[in-house]
Amino acid sequence: MGEQEAGDRRDRRRLIGRIGEDLAAEYVAGLGWQILARNWRTRNGELDLIGADGDTLVVVEVKTRASRTFADPLGAVTPQKLRRMRLLARQWLAQQERFWESIRFDVVSVQLDVTDPEDLARATWWHHVGVCE
Repeated sequence: MGEQEAGDRRDRRRLIGRIGEDLAAEYVAGLGWQILARNWRTRNGELDLIGADGDTLVVVEVKTRASRTFADPLGAVTPQKLRRMRLLARQWLAQQERFWESIRFDVVSVQLDVTDPEDLARATWWHHVGVCE
């Protein structure tokens, strides 16, 4: 694979990820959540979306695919990924002044059209609530 082709694949992956994260943010905002952070990064990784669902802090992993690898991209969220989400959530919480009585971990999985990922009319998404404690 040439450099141009590798660059095109990286650009497509970034586009697909951004589309999925934008859809997820719009979706949870439509549920009435307050979005507290997007793409929060540390040297240990990244949390895609952190929101407040009433009095519950919700850490959301967004998985987006424009392929036929998984029917629901939730299949790409491994136990290792869930452990990392908990670790990163503890790090984020350590920097906050607010105390949260309840914390939930959700996954929003987005399946985009294989041939035209920007055709949002053909996008499908699922909200998996409470995927880990």
